[in-house]
Amino acid sequence: MLKLGGEVLSSPEARDTLAIQVALLESLSIRLLVVHGGGPQATTLSRKMGLEPEIVAGRRVTSPEVLEVAKMVYGGQINVNVVGALRGHGVSAVGLTGIDAGLVMVHRRPPVEITDDDGATRTVDFGEVGDVDSVNTTLLDVLLPRGHVPVVASLAADGDGAIMNVNADTLAAHLAAALGAQKLVYVTGAPGLLREADDPSSLVAFAAPEDLQALLTTGSIKGGMRPKVEACLKAVSGGVRRTHIIDGRTPDALLLELFTGHGSGTMIVGGREKRDYEAAGR
Repeated sequence: MLKLGGEVLSSPEARDTLAIQVALLESLSIRLLVVHGGGPQATTLSRKMGLEPEIVAGRRVTSPEVLEVAKMVYGGQINVNVVGALRGHGVSAVGLTGIDAGLVMVHRRPPVEITDDDGATRTVDFGEVGDVDSVNTTLLDVLLPRGHVPVVASLAADGDGAIMNVNADTLAAHLAAALGAQKLVYVTGAPGLLREADDPSSLVAFAAPEDLQALLTTGSIKGGMRPKVEACLKAVSGGVRRTHIIDGRTPDALLLELFTGHGSGTMIVGGREKRDYEAAGR
């Protein structure tokens, strides 16, 4: 399963390169589901509309006006562009949101206490943001065995049909766990998880949950990387064997991460998987 970040999808060249790699994986009979965000694109459109984005701990505060932006960007422009890129390389892609066929049910997030990257703790109302209650894989169970690649935009609805913005990293973790995915790869604009945000040489190539909890506690993980790491922890605790964070702008990063011993980014595993991985010397 893949989660594609908006910073990568903003580049037509990177989008096409990813589509080529997805086509290769699909040709090997590897079943794939794609989830995408679109934060940078939503920020750009918001500002064009006179709406200054508010991001807290890597998560977007979503007013009713910003929700309309999310619908246009996530459910429209980006989803269509990703499906088109995949179709251009022979992939039978199907554009969806979490709303379709009740795929993802959410409730509106209540005001929560958040510690921001600067260490300040405050209560934040994220607005029209949904927290996941359940995933209904019925539609995916029809599409995936028939060779289709679902492309899911990060919008969902509650039981009354109220549409909400959902953090794409978190959505991907819930879908991966519900489907029993073997791997979940976060394709980002960063080389992976860094111990020092501005130092590429501090790449964490391999980590277990306790390693990530320590980095979160010390504040080493900031901004948009926080939801990704938290989502990796959620996915691993939900039964996903391996999660990865890679730089989608690097040539063949996805293939290198999946098919080589040295990989291209960060691999995160649960305790049992870590023991098996170390015992195998890989």
